[in-house]
Amino acid sequence: MSRDKYTKQAKRWVIKIGSALLTKDGKGLDYAAIEDWTHQIAQLRQNGIEIILVSSGSVAEGMSRMGWQTRPTELAKLQAAAAIGQTGLIEAYETRFKKHRIQAAQILLTHDDVSNRKRYLNARNTLRTLLNLNALPIINENDTVALEEMRLGDNDTLAALVANLVEADLLVILTDQEGLFDKDPRHHDDAKLISEESANNAELQKYVGDISTALGSGGMATKLTAAQRAARSGCATIIASGRENNVLQRLSTGESIGTLLVPDNTGIGARKQWIVAQVQASGALYLDAGASRAIIEQGKSLLPVGVTASEGDFKRGDIVDCKSTEGVVIARGLINYSSDEVSQLHKTASHDISDLLGYSGEAELIHRDNLVLI
Repeated sequence: MSRDKYTKQAKRWVIKIGSALLTKDGKGLDYAAIEDWTHQIAQLRQNGIEIILVSSGSVAEGMSRMGWQTRPTELAKLQAAAAIGQTGLIEAYETRFKKHRIQAAQILLTHDDVSNRKRYLNARNTLRTLLNLNALPIINENDTVALEEMRLGDNDTLAALVANLVEADLLVILTDQEGLFDKDPRHHDDAKLISEESANNAELQKYVGDISTALGSGGMATKLTAAQRAARSGCATIIASGRENNVLQRLSTGESIGTLLVPDNTGIGARKQWIVAQVQASGALYLDAGASRAIIEQGKSLLPVGVTASEGDFKRGDIVDCKSTEGVVIARGLINYSSDEVSQLHKTASHDISDLLGYSGEAELIHRDNLVLI
């Protein structure tokens, strides 16, 4: 596979920069580093590349301003740190982008903004308008208001969702690691960098850990998951070290830096992108082997006869997971019935639905047009 297809030809990038690259080991923002990032991004824009920036750093900056040495674990303190630090973070970018005559625009997103269809479309329209106006969106999670159970959780996930939202060609995740290795390079001298691979190669999962840094919330596992999410809309991902000199410009020329994770196909439609973008489902259906095969191998709709059990409290139109007999999520879709109704329809033939529920509904629990393989 050639990197040129995924880098030199990519015209819309989502770039995620982690806390470790933006702060001085918890001592506040590294303004020299931010100066360098804005310069590199300005160069990319001069070369005709549209940029959406997903930036961490608000919590770390808030910690510095408050004199906290350890990242808070309480949600309220995390939110306070984010609120205090976000002003400094966006001011740092705004000041430096102005030197390049680039208009920055701040966008704070929450789980609700991607789970609610209307808000999702509104966010997409806003981002597209900003790009049409030649502005540069700077995105962060709105940590100050997100409930714990409704948080996106890390900016790797957020960056992937944004890549789907704007139908980006390339997602660049910059970190303090060189890329994805076959072993943890911090503990194994013989660890080898994976230069290029399919984002959906199941073998990659065994190479990643779930280790968070002192300032950030995501390890290499979240970066791999982000690449898999981005791949669903046909977007390639590069995980690379932000310590590399002029890394963004070098990537744009096709230089082999970091790990390139490529999609297996050209992506799915906008509606299915929204379905698969949801971080949390409202419930789950357990499928027998026949139903699983029909969905995976034949692209069929999900009928009630193939469902053996269900869980969760959901209503018509909610998003639910479809699980195999082993409990593995194989698909996700929009359900046509409530959880109470579905509980009456386990292993039921479609022509018996009206007798059980007292009205004639859809023959499918989830129509294939509203069903996405995971």
